[in-house]
Amino acid sequence: MEIIFEFLAEVLLQVFGEVLAEVGLRSLAAPFRKQPAVWLSVLGYLALGALAGALSLWLMPNHLTRDGWPRLLNLVLAPVVAGLAMSVVGHWRARRGDAVLRIDRFAYGYLFALAMAVVRYNFAG
Repeated sequence: MEIIFEFLAEVLLQVFGEVLAEVGLRSLAAPFRKQPAVWLSVLGYLALGALAGALSLWLMPNHLTRDGWPRLLNLVLAPVVAGLAMSVVGHWRARRGDAVLRIDRFAYGYLFALAMAVVRYNFAG
């Protein structure tokens, strides 16, 4: 039961980071109507995810999961769950008629969460 709680805490941390990034991107995207090239977006979301991971280390310097396979499982599964969550948010926004950013798609949400998870995996105490 403790492993499930630890995993959910890591997922919530990554989803929270993505939501904050999305709010920031929405406020910055208004002046720029044309979307950048895909490769530039990929690099940007990887950089933002790594930055979010670094900021999360400042707030929570220790791992939320135990050493060994739970931490590795978290590294693999948490970005998938976070990407799926962002995909659901994107579908919800599209149904409402709101503008959908790239982070509202699975692949970009996954990349953001993966970069965040890799930073936490490598540098959290």
